[in-house]
Amino acid sequence: MQPERTPHVPAQRAVEVHQPTPYPPAVPVAAPVVPVQPNAVPAVASIVLPDGRVVTGYAIEPTRPEPVAAKPAVSRTAVNVALGGAGFLAVCGGLVLLTSFIAALTAFITQLIILAAVVFGGWIAVQLFSTRGHQGGGTTVNIRKAVIKRNHFHG
Repeated sequence: MQPERTPHVPAQRAVEVHQPTPYPPAVPVAAPVVPVQPNAVPAVASIVLPDGRVVTGYAIEPTRPEPVAAKPAVSRTAVNVALGGAGFLAVCGGLVLLTSFIAALTAFITQLIILAAVVFGGWIAVQLFSTRGHQGGGTTVNIRKAVIKRNHFHG
C-alpha cells in the first residue's frame, strides 16, 4: 500500500522590506587657509582642515601663457592669393589651347560642309546638263515641223 501524496505547497515566509537610510546632504565647508604674504608664494603651503588636521604641500606654480609667436613677414592671405593667381594663369593657358582647338575644329567642319556642297552640286549639274541623251521619259517636240503663224507657236 502506498502512502497518499499531498500536493507540495511551498512554505510561506514573511516578506521583509528594507528601506535605505538617507544621508543628510553634505554641506561644503571652506577650509581655512594659512595667511600668506602678499606678492610672495611660499615654497611649502599648509592648510588647516575643519577637523583640526594640517595638510602641508608644495605650492603649485601659476600657469604662464605661452609666448606669442611672431607674425610672419608675409600674411597667409597674401600667399593664398598669389598661389590662386598662379593656378588661374595655368588654367588660362589650357583654356587658350582649348579655345584654339575648338576654333580650328569648327573651321575644319565648315570646310568639309562647303566641299560636300560643291561636289554634290557639281554632280547634280553634270546629271542635268549631260549630252548623253535623255535617259528618262518625257515629251519630245520636233520644232522643224511646227508652224509659226502671226508670231504664235503651234506645236
